[in-house]
Amino acid sequence: MSFIAAGRRMAIPVIGLILLLGSVVQAAPEAPRAFSDSYKGPKFALDAETTKRGTEIYTTTCAMCHDKGLNRAPQKRMIALMTPESIHRALTEGVMRAQATGLSDADKVTVAEYLASRKFGAAGDAAPLMCAAGASPFDFAEPPPFAGWGLTPSGSHAITTEAAGIGRANVGKLTLKWSLAFPNAIRARSQPTVAGGAIFVGSHDGTVFALDRATGCARWVFHASAEVRTGIVVSPWTKDDKAARPLVYFGDLIGNVYAVDALTGNRIWKTRPDSHPNSTITAAPVLHGDTLYVAVSSLEEGRSGDPQYECCTFRGSLVAYDARTGQRRWQTFMTDMPVQQGVNAVGAKRFGPSGVALWNSPSVDEKRGRLYIATGDNYSSPTNELSDAIVAFDMKTGKIAWSYQAQEGDAWNGACDNVDKTNCPEENGPDYDFGAGTVLAKASDGRDYVLAGQKSGILYAINPDTGKLVWETKVGRGGVVAGIHFGLAAWKDTVFVPVSDVPDGRTYGEAARPGVYALDIRTGNYLWKAPAEDVCGGKPFCQPGYGGTITATPELLFAGSNDGHLRAFDTKSGKIVWDYDTVREFKTVSGATARGGSMGGGAGPIAWRGMLIMNSGYGFVGAMGGNVLMVFAVE
Repeated sequence: MSFIAAGRRMAIPVIGLILLLGSVVQAAPEAPRAFSDSYKGPKFALDAETTKRGTEIYTTTCAMCHDKGLNRAPQKRMIALMTPESIHRALTEGVMRAQATGLSDADKVTVAEYLASRKFGAAGDAAPLMCAAGASPFDFAEPPPFAGWGLTPSGSHAITTEAAGIGRANVGKLTLKWSLAFPNAIRARSQPTVAGGAIFVGSHDGTVFALDRATGCARWVFHASAEVRTGIVVSPWTKDDKAARPLVYFGDLIGNVYAVDALTGNRIWKTRPDSHPNSTITAAPVLHGDTLYVAVSSLEEGRSGDPQYECCTFRGSLVAYDARTGQRRWQTFMTDMPVQQGVNAVGAKRFGPSGVALWNSPSVDEKRGRLYIATGDNYSSPTNELSDAIVAFDMKTGKIAWSYQAQEGDAWNGACDNVDKTNCPEENGPDYDFGAGTVLAKASDGRDYVLAGQKSGILYAINPDTGKLVWETKVGRGGVVAGIHFGLAAWKDTVFVPVSDVPDGRTYGEAARPGVYALDIRTGNYLWKAPAEDVCGGKPFCQPGYGGTITATPELLFAGSNDGHLRAFDTKSGKIVWDYDTVREFKTVSGATARGGSMGGGAGPIAWRGMLIMNSGYGFVGAMGGNVLMVFAVE
C-alpha cells in the first residue's frame, strides 16, 4: 500500500455540527458588549434584501467553483466559518480579487455578509495600536527560545523555571500587564510565540500580529486569506546576527501555508499542500533544520451531513518543504487514493478509503531521524490501518517506519449524528481521533517513550524503536469532543494530561472525569489527580475541564480551562496555586474592549522571562467566545 500526507478535521456530533457551522449564533448568550451586544442580534442579522442579493451574487459569480470545489476553491460551508470582514478582504485585496473584479464594493460587502450569515461588525472591529516609527526595533539579541509549537523538538510543551522566570515563589505575584483585542473574532486558537522582543500570534479574522512585548503595540500585521488557527513558528538565528532574516510560519483555515519576513511582515512564499476543497491546516508547522513539516487536515466530515454529497475523498498527509523557498520535498498520504465504493441511499456516489486527517504537530526524534504524529479516523468505509494511530515517519524521505493503531475500524463523519444518516459509514465511529500532539519523552530509566493522548480518554506509551505498546492508561471518560483533546506536557518522569470530558449528546457507561492528571511516564501510574471543580454557576456554554494545550515547568503547570479560568498547578501536588478568571471585559492597549471566554484548541500558555502569555476565547463547538490576548508579568 502506498501512502502520502494531508490534514486536520473536527469530529463533532449533532450539537457540535450545529455549533461548527453556526457558532456565531450559539455563542450569543456569552457575547460581550464589546462585540456589539450579540454575535447575531437584531443589529447584525441579515435583512431579506441582503440575503436575496447575496444569494444572486453567489449563484452567478461564485457557485460554479465553490459548490463543486473546483480550482482548489474552498466549499461554501468552509467559507461560512470566516468573518464577513475577512471574506470581503479576500475579494478586494486577497486571493479572490481577480474573480471579483466585476463586482462593486457594495456587492462584495453583500456577498461577504451573506456567506458569513451576519453583518459587518458583529464580532467587534478593534484595530490594533501600531507602534510609532522606530519605537520597537527588532531585537537581534533575542533568537526564538522555543523550537515551535511543542516548545522543544520532542514536543514536551515544557519550559525550564529559569527561562519561564515564574516559579512557586512568585507565581502569586502575576498581574495583567497589557491585553490586545483580536478584531472581528469570537475565538483565539493560535498559540503565541516570542522572539526578537516581539510576540507573534494569529487570529480568527486571518490577521497575524507582531506585537512589541513590552507595550503591546503592533510592529506589523499580516492578513492571511482566512482564519489562522495554528501556532506561530519563528526560524532561529545566531544571537546578534543583524544580517539574519528570520521567517514566520503558519497555516490558515482554507489550507494555505505561509512564510512571512519576521522583521517586516512581508510575504516570502505561500503554498497549498492539498488541492482538496475542504483541506485545512490546524496544526502548527514544525521547523527542523532547513525543512518545514506541515500536517494537513480537513473539514470534509461536516460536509458529509448532506446526503447528496459524494462522501468522501479527502486523505490526510504530512508534507515536507524547503523552509526558505517553499519547494515541496515529499508528501506522504495516510490512505490510498479513494475509489468509488457504490452509491448511497439517494444515489450519490460513495468513495473510500478516506480521512485519517492530521490535526496535531509531529514531535521530532533527532537521534532516530524520525517524526511521530497521531492520526484521526476514517471518514468513510473501508477503514485502514493508519487511522486512530501513532505513526513514525523518516524525516528525510517521508517513508513510514512503523505505526501503532490504537482503535481499529473507526469510520465516522457528520452524518452519523444527524437525523439523516445517509452518509454515515456502517462502522459509525466511535470517532476517537488523536487530537493532542505526541511527546517523545526520555525517562530516568534510560528508556524513550512516545506519548499520545486520544479522545477516547486513553494515554498511550509506545516504544519508539519498535512501535510496540509499552503501557496504556484510561485517564478520561472520552467522547466525541472530550477525552484528551489537544495537548500533553512532560517533564522528566512525569506526563501531565488535560481531560475535557464535556457533555456531547451521547450516553456513556462511566462518569466524566474532567480535570488535570499527572502520570509516571515509566509505568502509566497516577502521581496525582486534580479533578475540575464546576465553577460555571449555570453560565451559558461553560463547562469544567481542559480541552486545550497545557504548558509545564519543573514547578508549575499552566492550563486554560473550558470554564474560562487560567490556572497554575503545583507540579508536585496538583494543587492550584494561581487562578485568573478570564471571562471578563479587558480594556486593551488600543483602547478597545475585549473579552475572554473558554480556552481550547492548540493554544497553550507561554511563560518567558517572568511573563505569562495566553489568549482566551473559543467560540466553537459549544464553548464561550472571546477575543483577547493577555500578557501577565510578575510584579
